[in-house]
Amino acid sequence: MKRLASMVFVLSLTGCGGDGMDDLQAFVDETGKDMQGKIDPLPEVKAFEPFTYNAFDLPDPFKPRKLSSAGGGGMQPDLNRPKEPLEAFSLETLKMVGMLSKRGVVHAVILTPDKAIYHVKKGNYVGQNFGLVTQIGDREVTLREIVQDSAGDWSERTSTLILQE
Repeated sequence: MKRLASMVFVLSLTGCGGDGMDDLQAFVDETGKDMQGKIDPLPEVKAFEPFTYNAFDLPDPFKPRKLSSAGGGGMQPDLNRPKEPLEAFSLETLKMVGMLSKRGVVHAVILTPDKAIYHVKKGNYVGQNFGLVTQIGDREVTLREIVQDSAGDWSERTSTLILQE
């Protein structure tokens, strides 16, 4: 019985042996006769040319420039004088909170960001741009600052600290 079952199985498989795609294979062969593919040649590879970086002697554009005494223009700040305490702060962070007079000399009362109080008079320096106190009024302190432009030239500008109430 086993033998008969295996024989029936083998015969049934041989009956399914035709693939039934003869007409499809003939169509593909017929249409592909005249077609020829054309592949463009690869582009020519250019030889690599190494670049030598020779700008080590130029100033680094990403570092701030240092103030030098050899800048252009006739006016320059005195870089050798000792710094005063209020020159450590930018002018925008300082506040004038009052004004007083000692022995006939007018002083402005300046408050720093760390809540320290300083008295300045005409001739003192304030701010990071070499700001010289030129006048102290009831409601403001006038400064003459010396700033350096991108070309290295020095110029003057007038700034004020207004009384904060």
